[in-house]
Amino acid sequence: MTDFRQTAHAPRIESVDQLVERMHAAGKPRDKWRVGTEYEKPAVERATGRAVPFSGPRGIETVLRMLAERFGWSPTEESGRVIALERGGASITLEPGAQLELSGEQCATVHCARRELATHVREIVSVGDELGIAFLGLGIQPISRVDEIEWVPKPRYQVMGPYMTRVGTMGQRMMKQTATVQVNLDYSDERDAMRKFRVGMAIAPLLNAMFANSPITDGKLNGYMSYRGHIWTDTDAARCGLLPFAFRDDAGFVDYVRWALDVPMYFILRGGRYQTSVTGVPFRRFLEHGADGERATIDDWSLHLTTLFPEVRLKGYIELRSTDSQAPERMLALPALAKGIFYMPHCLDAAFDMIRRWTYEDTAALYREVHRQALRARFRGIEVLEYARELEAIAEEGLQRQHALDDAGNDERVYLERMREELAAGRSPARDLAAKWEGEWGRRPERLVEATAYRADAS
Repeated sequence: MTDFRQTAHAPRIESVDQLVERMHAAGKPRDKWRVGTEYEKPAVERATGRAVPFSGPRGIETVLRMLAERFGWSPTEESGRVIALERGGASITLEPGAQLELSGEQCATVHCARRELATHVREIVSVGDELGIAFLGLGIQPISRVDEIEWVPKPRYQVMGPYMTRVGTMGQRMMKQTATVQVNLDYSDERDAMRKFRVGMAIAPLLNAMFANSPITDGKLNGYMSYRGHIWTDTDAARCGLLPFAFRDDAGFVDYVRWALDVPMYFILRGGRYQTSVTGVPFRRFLEHGADGERATIDDWSLHLTTLFPEVRLKGYIELRSTDSQAPERMLALPALAKGIFYMPHCLDAAFDMIRRWTYEDTAALYREVHRQALRARFRGIEVLEYARELEAIAEEGLQRQHALDDAGNDERVYLERMREELAAGRSPARDLAAKWEGEWGRRPERLVEATAYRADAS
């Protein structure tokens, strides 16, 4: 959930065309394209697997303070509490249940992201070890129930938390338990953006199946391979999931803007304070009529865009949001996969050819099925595993052609090796986890933590 900063004098929104033009203006020439990755991870007590609180001497706020003191991060405070860190082009923020998120710098290659992630892992593990805290390579907090997890004291969460209970049954689970890895991609123009947007929406179920990694919640198997994915199906239908217009051949920026205008708002920022006079009001109504003497500004629109949670999001770049968080050694598979597919035109075309006849209705049904079955789900008579293998092969070709080498002479296909092996064996991370939980781990939380905790040498 992206943090947002208000500018001093944001201009008023004069027309819907102004909002569409902002998306056009965000296009970049190909040589300026970068990849940004966001990594979330649950923090647990190493001995019990229970969620680490935000507060206290062994809480996440203490982790942030220690990271700032030792590694040159600059802290950000709200109401006297440290809730985020910044260093260079990267930031560390917190999800509502104190899941720790690294928003990485914009990288030209996945090798750059690897170096950044490796440094991050070393730093958080060194601090976590002192405090008895483990950071897990899982898509969800595995042991603590929602009501046992402390809220991070951000004012925006004080608005969002209660609102979630009015629009779905699992919104607070989403906020306090889930963790994801997301990748942000650039586009050149509207045609390129909407091609990427459509492909991203269509392959969202495949990505979820390939990265399914959340089969354990509340201390037991939950019946899903990606329970995190399932949670999104009953969080808030107005702002989540797959968007039907993405599957139209003539879809454009204006369609995304129109959809966003009709999504109810959470709040606006004025003078650094969240105002709730607009809570539940579609942005379109606020734009047309205002609220309590306030009129819609560009900052209001930018903030609103951060509160929309479709499987693919447009915010001046394209954000793929379909995957569970992963073990560090598998975390970079998503940016590598995306870079291989989306940054080589003929590879993007190949992915489009694979999905061009998929309707919204077909894809939405598959989206729900993969949450339970992952790679074993079937679509149009074919196991999802086969589509996943085809998608991975397209990415491999794209990365080979891009030929970005690290110091050892490896191109970016190296980040797909683990996934390639698992797809060859027909496995997703969740299925292995579920089997071990019921088998050799004997349903013991400490064994789960031991197996999935970040290690300084694992990245």
